[in-house]
Amino acid sequence: MATPSLRAVWQRADEDLDTALREDPAAVNKLEIALLYPGVHAIWAHRVGHWLWTSRPTARPLARLLSQVARFLTGVEIHPGAVIGRRFFIDHGMGIVIGEMAEIGDDVLMCHQVTLGGRSRGRFKRHPTIGDGVLLGAGAKVIGPITVGAGSKVGANALVVHDIPPNSVVTGVVANTQSDPVA
Repeated sequence: MATPSLRAVWQRADEDLDTALREDPAAVNKLEIALLYPGVHAIWAHRVGHWLWTSRPTARPLARLLSQVARFLTGVEIHPGAVIGRRFFIDHGMGIVIGEMAEIGDDVLMCHQVTLGGRSRGRFKRHPTIGDGVLLGAGAKVIGPITVGAGSKVGANALVVHDIPPNSVVTGVVANTQSDPVA
């Protein structure tokens, strides 16, 4: 994997700041976001850690160390192996856990206390895949090697353990699609 140019890094960071301005009505300006938004800081640290994880296998311990330092500073734990798309925004970032094999698409909004976790052990895909344009409500738990389809909304405190079709709204424990009877 090639080292990204300084220009590309700056453009991606600026895109993150624009995303925060768009997604958070309380955001005032890019300087405030860059200095005070732990979700943005966690994403930036993850990008460095992910680059180390994927391009420098001997630097994996350093990538893990960086993720733990970021967790300590931000309250957001993102494994450096997780794949995160563009324009990902973490709102109120405390208590978030994103597992090693999680995949997150573009334009995803994640609220506080969300977990993208596994429910098994082993070296295989055990974390969820989140499609483009998904909203993950506060406290949602998306567990296992499942897919949340593009454009879906996962309600606050929902427990999702089955695939969710695109453009669905899911709520409850265990979460069901809106058209399904609540269990």
